[in-house]
Amino acid sequence: MLDSDERWSLWDDAPVDGAFDLADPTAASGAAVVSAVRHACMLGYAPARANGRAMLVLAGGGYTQLMAGREGVAVARWLTGLGYHAFVLIHRFPDADHGPSASLDDAMEAMRAIRAKGLAPRGLGVVGLSSGGHLAACLAAAYPSGWTAPASRFPRESTRPDVLVVGYGPISTNAAGRTIVADKPPLPPVEKQAMYDALQPDAMLLPAPPPMFIVYSGNDPVVPVENARRLSDAATRAGSSPELHIFADAPHGFALDTADGPVTLWPQLCEAWLKQVGFD
Repeated sequence: MLDSDERWSLWDDAPVDGAFDLADPTAASGAAVVSAVRHACMLGYAPARANGRAMLVLAGGGYTQLMAGREGVAVARWLTGLGYHAFVLIHRFPDADHGPSASLDDAMEAMRAIRAKGLAPRGLGVVGLSSGGHLAACLAAAYPSGWTAPASRFPRESTRPDVLVVGYGPISTNAAGRTIVADKPPLPPVEKQAMYDALQPDAMLLPAPPPMFIVYSGNDPVVPVENARRLSDAATRAGSSPELHIFADAPHGFALDTADGPVTLWPQLCEAWLKQVGFD
């Protein structure tokens, strides 16, 4: 199960029940994995003492599932402990049913919805891990000119994050012509590869991007650390001063529950950075 304080259907007011499937419905909330999504929705988590700011949380899972527990709910609970109202997005996947733009369309609508409901009066940030880190970075980049965005329920609201936290995300090394692994084959399904080809946020970053906290593993066997450098360099060129942390030895998907090593300190570093940039 996935516990939450509130649940919203994203594109309409339909009940959230039945919007998604869990790989193991009996798993604890912190270990839940979403295996299929029919309708995008958000799970909301309220802080005991609100600071007037909110965070959208984007979990990883390679765009074929969502690690909604350890990279979603656990992250949201950490953020509520810091005073943020947190929202875990259960987004659709890029596949034959939803097309290559579905995940980004859902993330953009989530940003609009949080703002429209008045739940981020002092600012709205985004925390994304793994594929969620790629999706988070896309919110600071241009929407592909060849795509047609669906009509929003809240067209006057901005989709731009006020701060951005990106952890171990495949920013552009899955895109055709920009891979690090030689002769890397296209990723299935075809809609997922089409998404990565169209969404290369380091190459599409908009001017004056929001403050960024970027955290990666230097020896990540799944997501090359070059992604961190690409995003950091692009942010610098676009006028930002990103905070970049590369831990020499850490697993992919270190999240908040890695047992030992220097990488366990990243949440404290991120909290200090949020205070430094005035988003606390």
